[in-house]
Amino acid sequence: MKMSIMTSAAFGVLLLICGAAFAADTAGFWQYPAIPGYGPVHVWPGATDKPSTASTYKALFDLTQKGRGFDTLNPGLDHIARAVNTFAAAGVPLSHLKFTVIIHGPATPIALNERAFEAKFHRPNPNLKVIEALRKAGVEVLVCGNALGDMHFNPSEVNPDIQVALSALSTLVIQQNQGYALMRM
Repeated sequence: MKMSIMTSAAFGVLLLICGAAFAADTAGFWQYPAIPGYGPVHVWPGATDKPSTASTYKALFDLTQKGRGFDTLNPGLDHIARAVNTFAAAGVPLSHLKFTVIIHGPATPIALNERAFEAKFHRPNPNLKVIEALRKAGVEVLVCGNALGDMHFNPSEVNPDIQVALSALSTLVIQQNQGYALMRM
C-alpha cells in the first residue's frame, strides 16, 4: 500500500514537471499576427513556398459549413483567420490581402447580430468577435441574401460587420471572374 501511494505521488510529480516543460516549450510557438486569439500559425524556419511580400493575394472563402453547432465558433471562420495570420506572419501587409468571405447555406445563422441570434438560438453568437477581427484586418464579409430569405431571416437581423450580397451564386461568379482563388469552407 505504501509503495502504491509513493508510486502515485512520484507519477503525479512527474506529470507536473512534464506539463510545465510542455507549457514552456509551446509558449510563443503559436502566433496571431493579425487576428488576435483566432487562427493560430507557426512559421517553421526554412519553410518553403512562402508568399511574396510585394504581391497582392485574392481569395474568396465560400463558407457553407455549420460546424459543430451554433454554440461554438464556426471552424471555417477560424480557418479564415488562420489564412490571414499565415500571410501576415510571412510579412505580407494586410493591404495586400484581398480576402472575401461569402456565408450561405447551413452557415447562414452565424451572420446574425447578437440580438437576433439570441432570440433564435437562446445563446450568444460565438462568432461575433472573430468576424469583427476579420473586418478590422480588411476581410470583406458577406452573407447571401437568398440564404437569409430561405431561412426567414431579415437583413435588419444581420451583424453590422457583414454586408448582404445579392446571392452567393453571383458573388462566387463575379469574384472568380475577377481572379479570386476559391476556397471552400
